[in-house]
Amino acid sequence: MKIEHIKTLGDLKKSGYKSKSIKDELRDNLIEKLKTNTVTFEGVHGYENTVIPELERAILSKHNINLLGLRGQAKTRMARLMVNLLDDYIPIVEGSEINDDPLQPISRYAVELIKAQGDNIPIAWLSKHERFAEKLATPDVTVADIIGDVDPIKAAHLKLSYADDRVIHYGMIPRANRCIFVINELPDLQARIQVALFNILQEGDIQIRGFKLRLPLDIQFVFTANPEDYTNRGSIVTPLKDRIGSQIITHYPIDINTAKRITSQEAKLSESQTNLVQIPELAKDILEQIVFEARDNDYIDAKSGVSARMSITALENLVSTAERRALIAGDTQTQIRLTDFLGIIPAITGKVELVYEGEQEGASVVAFNLIGDAIQELFPLYFPKIEKLEKQNEETPYDGVVSWFFNSKDGFELLDDLNETDYKQALDDIEPLSQLIEKYQPEADHEAKYFLKEFVLWGLVQFKKLNKYRYTEGIQFKDPYGSYISGL
Repeated sequence: MKIEHIKTLGDLKKSGYKSKSIKDELRDNLIEKLKTNTVTFEGVHGYENTVIPELERAILSKHNINLLGLRGQAKTRMARLMVNLLDDYIPIVEGSEINDDPLQPISRYAVELIKAQGDNIPIAWLSKHERFAEKLATPDVTVADIIGDVDPIKAAHLKLSYADDRVIHYGMIPRANRCIFVINELPDLQARIQVALFNILQEGDIQIRGFKLRLPLDIQFVFTANPEDYTNRGSIVTPLKDRIGSQIITHYPIDINTAKRITSQEAKLSESQTNLVQIPELAKDILEQIVFEARDNDYIDAKSGVSARMSITALENLVSTAERRALIAGDTQTQIRLTDFLGIIPAITGKVELVYEGEQEGASVVAFNLIGDAIQELFPLYFPKIEKLEKQNEETPYDGVVSWFFNSKDGFELLDDLNETDYKQALDDIEPLSQLIEKYQPEADHEAKYFLKEFVLWGLVQFKKLNKYRYTEGIQFKDPYGSYISGL
């Protein structure tokens, strides 16, 4: 029988429907997905062999779950994706505040309604997307918010005594009966509020004021927490931790390719931007490497973490920088340039927590240096390695480029807002640079070679072969010694 034809409790009984707890529901649907090798958490990358198997084991074990990890590790996303493991629809007693199961009612309202009307009571159908509730733990959360309290307005309206349980106003958790309930940043919840969760997790019931109330709630709890919170702002009280079945530790992407997939999936780029701005693969690698460098940087607080959101917003800023430049110059198409990476500094400074020494350096300086560190790390993958110590008079692949700068009195300037024609002409004027690209990256397409030329210049700066100066309107590259010798 189709659900649109099941409108009363009698219809439901005739259909052969059987009640099932939410944890059994999640478990059974997960089993079906595992049997057919269906992806259980679509759009979550990098967890295929670590976090997701642990989460699946927790669901199979019918556990409440705590996802523990630094910011930007997809904890809330995974909790929300658990909705896809629920049945498409479940029946509820129509009008019930706590989604009563018509076959197993628990509220006074539903029990008395069934007692009065029997199989004729109307039922409604709740879709799986309506069976998700989420609460961000903040210090101002009260027991009344999440559990419930006496409602004096309801008591006055119904002319009931405060001793009557019908004056209770249910909080978020009872209203999430037969749903997935997520509490984000659990350590931020005051200890006395955490204590109020003990009975719900262990016994499945709630306590409100002085009422002898026992509601065997059916809820899948998912908590998220940041390890930093355990020392800085609050902690998860030990008895509550003991009642959470599985604690799963999340992590950041461990390789650039995974990080690129996440960034590409999450970045909000318009069609006009993607049509106007081309992004070389090397530019994407540099962007992700900046984040990897930030996580290991001595000036950045590692305990706070560097969110995956940093690379996402940085990509959006990077494309917008190139877009703005092209619009000003009147170009109909452009490609990301290394100088465009200066436009991502605001996306970096807002996403990192600096230690004391980092504060002394300044957030913008730290961010600018991260770009150089990323280039230095990737440079040997594309061009011959530059040794820190070189033998005197030993020839290197970069001698031609360095000599060009040595003989150039004014160095080489790249303005931020150069149009495509002038930008390419400026780089083409450095003949040894073109020869270097042809020798070591001959398969790169014509447009990508200009990005590689800039990449070489920045790389030579990182390895102390050239100097780089930032001006208001652009960047200047100069030989570190030529200016001194020419001035003698």
